[in-house]
Amino acid sequence: MTLVYCGKHYMIAMASPIPKTRDAYTVAILCAMDLERNAVRYMFDEEHQRLPSQPGDSNSYTLGKLNGHDVVLACLPSQQGKGAAATVATNMSRSFPSIKWRLFVGIGGGVPSGKHDVRLGDVVISMPEGEYPGVVQYDLKRETSSGFELKGFLWPLPALLRNAAQDMRSDHLGRDNKIEEYMEAMFKKWPRMISNKEPMEADVLFHADFAHPPGVPICAGNCDPSRTVARPARQFKCPMIHYGLIASGDSVIKNAATRDELAHRFAGDVLCFEMEAAGLMTEYPSIVIRGISDYADSHKNNTWQHYAAATAAACAKELLSYIDPEVAATEPTSVPKPEASTSNVFTGQGMLNTGTVSIGRNFSITR
Repeated sequence: MTLVYCGKHYMIAMASPIPKTRDAYTVAILCAMDLERNAVRYMFDEEHQRLPSQPGDSNSYTLGKLNGHDVVLACLPSQQGKGAAATVATNMSRSFPSIKWRLFVGIGGGVPSGKHDVRLGDVVISMPEGEYPGVVQYDLKRETSSGFELKGFLWPLPALLRNAAQDMRSDHLGRDNKIEEYMEAMFKKWPRMISNKEPMEADVLFHADFAHPPGVPICAGNCDPSRTVARPARQFKCPMIHYGLIASGDSVIKNAATRDELAHRFAGDVLCFEMEAAGLMTEYPSIVIRGISDYADSHKNNTWQHYAAATAAACAKELLSYIDPEVAATEPTSVPKPEASTSNVFTGQGMLNTGTVSIGRNFSITR
């Protein structure tokens, strides 16, 4: 500490804390928009001193502590989409080489159905479903005579993050999640974040065949209430956390028929749509956390965006509470590469001649 003269007397001023090194940060959180980044930032338990920019890295970072983890937070530049997400993630990995665990946190368009009671303000966490790794890139596809086929691959979910999500899911069968608790703490500490409180407007879901009137900017009593879907009141007030598939692509989905048709391609197991996760997960194993801000239909508007961003940020904070910071800093990601990126494997019986190599029955060659 130092003495600072203030005209009449000296005051003690605490010196700035020594900044952490870049290697201290093992957890990364990426967001697509400022409102998402701000929701995560003001969930921090403490914020750290910024570090100087690295040559060739145009990202802006916020550093802090979240449930014991040293976290580096970054937001995409003004443009959205998979390409921007991949660029930000790559620059982040160069500037913070010790990052092992990546969370993509923000908002998404929900896919409500008889199978999944997804509502505004709920949160979706990407988890494997059947043959899919948690996130599917719906716009990278091949149409064949036998139907729709996906092309390319995305990294599977790291075991550490998957296990944390499974533990959290199990706990919430018996007790409430901590989304509202963390949000109330944020509002108390940062009163100006009140814009992230739950909107006064009702959560209304319209039938898929009922389009929003053209030229009307927002559903504020302008749409026929008789065309709404009747849904029972929930037993518990807190936002629900859903676990399953998230569909990612470069298009904004704003049509209920398109939403439902795309979700049907994956056996109706898609819980929400978003635009960036596939760009991250073609390069890095990650978990995606999305607050539901709309229903990906023609009634889509911005009313619930700030609240959904806050519920997603609170969910991310709770998820990190299930991971020991010391384990996260030392445990390898240990995620096997997807099949599409591995070598070609040939197996079978008989004779194979490859130049000077001849192999008999029951062979297996990797190249």
